Amino acid sequence: MKKVAGLTLSVLATGLFVGGVSTTPVQAATDAPKNETYDRIKKTHKMNWGVKGDTKLMGLTDIKTGKLEGFDIDMAKAITKRIDPKAKPELTQITSGTRVPMLLNGNIDAIIATMTITPEREKVVDFSEPYFNAGQALMVKKSSDVKSIKDMNHKGARILGVQGSNSIENVKKFAPKAKVVALPDYATALTALESGQGDALTTDNSILYGMAVDNHNVKVVGGTFTTEPYGVAVDKNDPKLTKAINKAIDEMKADGSYDKLAKKWFSNVPGMHWKEVTE
Repeated sequence: MKKVAGLTLSVLATGLFVGGVSTTPVQAATDAPKNETYDRIKKTHKMNWGVKGDTKLMGLTDIKTGKLEGFDIDMAKAITKRIDPKAKPELTQITSGTRVPMLLNGNIDAIIATMTITPEREKVVDFSEPYFNAGQALMVKKSSDVKSIKDMNHKGARILGVQGSNSIENVKKFAPKAKVVALPDYATALTALESGQGDALTTDNSILYGMAVDNHNVKVVGGTFTTEPYGVAVDKNDPKLTKAINKAIDEMKADGSYDKLAKKWFSNVPGMHWKEVTE
């Protein structure tokens, strides 16, 4: 386990990402060998990715097959093959709250899990270039009169979010009068919305559209009110891996394989325009 100033990075990272903010200064580990993960991937021909398993369109476990599928899953597989054609991608299911501690503890090699690039997170991990342009939005019950985030800025309004997501802190800036409730995962948050425990659920539009695809009780409203570029997160001691991931993403965008995946997952989603996430 990697340590900084006598504290484990996993503890510091948890303080940073659960709830979205921290007052504790955090810096990357410096005692681990440089490019250890990259060298091991090239040697063992295995790359372990931290991915979501509860986010339709991006990363979701198919209950029939037990396999993980989604845009992030396909990206992980494609990037792995471009880093090392002999490599086998391995997928480890994580949550917004556990992904960074697992990366820094060496349980996974990289994170591709609807993770927004932010200055706070860049203090702890390195990010690839953006590979997906999301934006924060609202989802409400079909019967709701809420049309935008402005309708939630009043005393008594309850907005649901997920622990470890920066959406929790972002929404407070746009609806400071509302009460924001952080729940452990998206399935719990959606159930809470449907049962009337909140007036709206907020997170990135990509995640909300995934929830709404097969659920006729909810709808996404108001468009996006933030910009949330997703990046692949890598330990700061592995600059070679970050460089290799960037190269793979650039190649995919240049040869059309990136657009092919975007069309596959988003072209038939009502209200979502796949070109917007790629530009």
